[in-house]
This record gives sequence, structure tokens and C-alpha cells, in this order.
Amino acid sequence: MLIVADENIPLLDSFFGDIGDIRRVNGRNLSPDQVRDADVLLVRSVTRVDQALLEGSRVRFVGTATIGTDHIDQAWLETQGIGFAAAPGCNAASVAEYVLSMLSLYAERRGIEDWSTLSVGVVGVGNVGGELARMLQRLNFSVKLCDPPRQESEPEQAEEFVPLAEVLECDVVTLHTPLTREGAHATNRMLSERELALLGPDQLLINAGRGEVIDGEALLARLTQPDAPTVALDVWEHEPRINPDLVEKVWLATPHIAGYSLEGKVQGTEMVYRALCRYLGLPVRKKSGQFLPEPALSKVSFTSSVDEDEAVQVALRACYDPRRDDARLRLTMAGTPEERAQAFDKLRRDYPVRRECSSLKVQLKGSSRSIQDGFRAIGFKLKI
Repeated sequence: MLIVADENIPLLDSFFGDIGDIRRVNGRNLSPDQVRDADVLLVRSVTRVDQALLEGSRVRFVGTATIGTDHIDQAWLETQGIGFAAAPGCNAASVAEYVLSMLSLYAERRGIEDWSTLSVGVVGVGNVGGELARMLQRLNFSVKLCDPPRQESEPEQAEEFVPLAEVLECDVVTLHTPLTREGAHATNRMLSERELALLGPDQLLINAGRGEVIDGEALLARLTQPDAPTVALDVWEHEPRINPDLVEKVWLATPHIAGYSLEGKVQGTEMVYRALCRYLGLPVRKKSGQFLPEPALSKVSFTSSVDEDEAVQVALRACYDPRRDDARLRLTMAGTPEERAQAFDKLRRDYPVRRECSSLKVQLKGSSRSIQDGFRAIGFKLKI
């Protein structure tokens, strides 16, 4: 059996080496010739999988090690009898921690001592948005949720959701929707000139979902105005050929890596491995935990004199501080459009190891129940 796989999927040999021969490819430039003789295709979000890629090949199973599926023509795969699996929720904790780090930095920038006084609107309450909302609520943030498809399909929960216009009144608005281009609740350019005009200078807009959910030209125009909101972008229109002018205007810019924790990536591989085993009728023998190395930072300690909010945020930023990724991305904005595109992909391909908060043990001496709950809300391991 031949498995053609994106070279950036981690632990390919560990999970799939005893199932078949593995051929590693550049997912961004994958061609029909490269998959023609493959039995299994494993991709990430940079590869469009459709009839143009697979027609005439012998591929019988496609797996994407990502939570998103808008790059996959699932309807065509179904008509061809090709099995398919994704990895929904694999990096939910990673993206949630990314947003929390942004909130921490934003509160510091605004001189807000108690970050939980910020109201947060979450747009798209699936695996990622739902995990983020749970963390925020446990940290005592005021949270508003917007998810029209869920509101319609779950009438018993309808009161939990509010319209987009109401969410746009929050101090922080964070986007976690899939990219859909058709239907009553299409998300393509969901935030355009009219919606962006509702956001003011005391608000933060975060997009860690899909770049096309925001109209990039409208956003750039809005950011040139004196009453513009603060904006942090992890995803962009036209990746990897992103607009350097927009990078310059936003507060924090990162190269589509919000979900790039090692735990998230490895869990994505495991979920596709499990799906392939089920498809082939093979036993599932491997779990992601057995392949995770010891983290570089394994323990932090706080005494009873530490401020609660400060302690949680210090530990959070020790695990992940988005300013490092912002600096790396800005350094790539010189050069030709093609050079910038290659640099964008390289930042993702060569992304340094980043561990989730669950990898860090926090030692608390003489601590209160409140501070313990704060650490547990984010997923830290506690030693009291």
C-alpha cells in the first residue's frame, strides 16, 4: 500500500509506517501525477482535494490532519466511494490558548489589571470556539456566543446565542467559524465594511479561524481610520500570498499557527490514523501520548504572595507568547510577492516546538481555591 502524505504531518512513520510505504510530498504544490498510484492520501489545509487532483488515481481514502474541511470536496469523494476523515477538535486547546495569550497582552496594553473584566464575543462555537468559551467562562469572563447554524439546529439551546451585531459590541471579538460560501449563514467575508465600522478603538478583533471570513480590503481601509479597532490576525486572505500592507497595520500578526502546538498536531495525526485503521479493518495500536517528548519547560512555582491573575498569565505566556511569531512574520515582509509567499510557508513548515499548557506542572504554595481554579480552567497540571 502506498501512502502519499504532506511532509509537514508529524510522526508519519510512527503512526503509518507499518501500514504502508510513505511518500512525502509538498502539500502546497501537490499534482495529480504525484497521487496517481497512491492508495491513501494524507493532507493538511494547504492542499485542495477534488476531482481535478484525484480523478484517474487509485486513491481510496483521504485524511486531512486538520479541523477544517473547506479544502476537501467531500461530495465528490462520496460519489467516488472514497473514504474520508478529518481531525475535528484536534487543536482546540492550542487555538484557545493562543486567544487567551492575546487577551493577556491586550489587557496589559490597555492597562487593565483584571483581564476578566473584558467582555468576549465568540463567533463560531464548534470544537474550537466551544473550548475557548468554556475556558473563558471558568475564568469568570463575560462571554457572548454567536453561531446561527447551531442556534437553528439546536432550538433547545437557542437562548445561549446572540446575533452577530450584539457580539460586535463586546470588548473582544474572536472568530472561529469554518469558511462557507453558500447558504443562509455563509461566512465568506462575514465581516466586511458594514460590520467593521461597528468596531471602535476600545475593541480587539481576533481572527484565528479562516482568513476569508474578513474582507481584507475593507479591513485595511478600516485600519487607516483614526477610530480603528485593534486587530490580531493569524489567518489571511490569499495565503500564502498575504498582503504586507495589512501585516503592517494590524497589532499582532502570526502565520496561521494558532493551532500549531505539538499536542494539537500529533493528535490530528492520531485521529486520521484511527480513521484509516477503521477503514482498513486494522486494530488501533498507537496513541499520541506515547510519542510526546518531555517538554523543555516542565514546571513553574508560585508562592502565596503572587497575584492570582498575574500568576495565571505568567504561566500562560511561558507556554506561548504570540509576539515571537509576530516578529518572525514581519521579518519576512521584505522581498518579492513570491519570496514572501515562500517565507510564509517556511514559517509554518519550520515552526518551533510549542507545547500546550497541559504539559506544564504548576506548583502552588499556600494558594487559594480561586487561583487553583484559574490554572485548572486553562489545563495546567497542579501540584499543591
